[in-house]
Amino acid sequence: MTKIIDGKEISKKILYEVKLETDKLLEKHEIKPGLAVIIVGSDLASQIYVKRKIETCKKLGFYSEDYYLEEKTSEKELLRLIYDLNSEPSIHGLLVQLPLPSNLDSQKILETIKPEKDVDGFHPLNQGYLFSGRESVLPCTPAGIIELLKRSDIQISGKNAVVVGRSNIVGKPLALLLLNENATVTICHSKTNNLSEHCLNADILIAAIGKPRFISTDMVKDGAVVIDVGMNRDQEGKLCGDVDYDPIFAKTSAITPVPGGVGPMTIALLMQNTLQAALKTIKK
Repeated sequence: MTKIIDGKEISKKILYEVKLETDKLLEKHEIKPGLAVIIVGSDLASQIYVKRKIETCKKLGFYSEDYYLEEKTSEKELLRLIYDLNSEPSIHGLLVQLPLPSNLDSQKILETIKPEKDVDGFHPLNQGYLFSGRESVLPCTPAGIIELLKRSDIQISGKNAVVVGRSNIVGKPLALLLLNENATVTICHSKTNNLSEHCLNADILIAAIGKPRFISTDMVKDGAVVIDVGMNRDQEGKLCGDVDYDPIFAKTSAITPVPGGVGPMTIALLMQNTLQAALKTIKK
């Protein structure tokens, strides 16, 4: 019988844990985890996502600052704001919502955020720590996927894991995290030959390619665990993932739905990262 991996319920448990630790931090050290979010432009999906982050901060008792900048904002103006927030002691976590307008250098912007405040885990230093196996700030979506698997009692060690997608945000860091959990990892992408053959070898198949219902039933072996990172709209405007969910469902031992699978975990791990950043200031 197929198990539906409920990201909503698992994220609630993580946020409950974060809330307990936040209350302790405030009681013992009078510190509120502080998160600043910068959004540039009017991308609707980004605005919805940022709104959810803000709402979650309020529920947890975090301090939050939100900056909505016009699309024509210059790189100099954005960098000045980041410098100011880098030096603000009440802000423990700082993120710039992607994607950015084309006139802004995303990599330069991300590298300007202090590594210890980089709660998205995108700074090159944090990425390097992840690569070398050192303790680091983990990217929220990949870390959320690992939590989904662990909290669903799905074994990772010794399993063949196939990641379809090689982005710096999901595919590459997720492959490293799976390696750290002793999986045997294959990364596939748009230039991969015999993609179906690779996917059919997966005990754990993660789709993060950004194409509606791209993973079809003939690409999934019986009993596989399928994690769908995609968030797309089909030709009818209906929300769907990268996996053709309905026909694949019965073949799997466990699968994430869209929505309600990976999505809620990203925000939960962001809050967890912000709490950890606040806790580290005590040790200094």
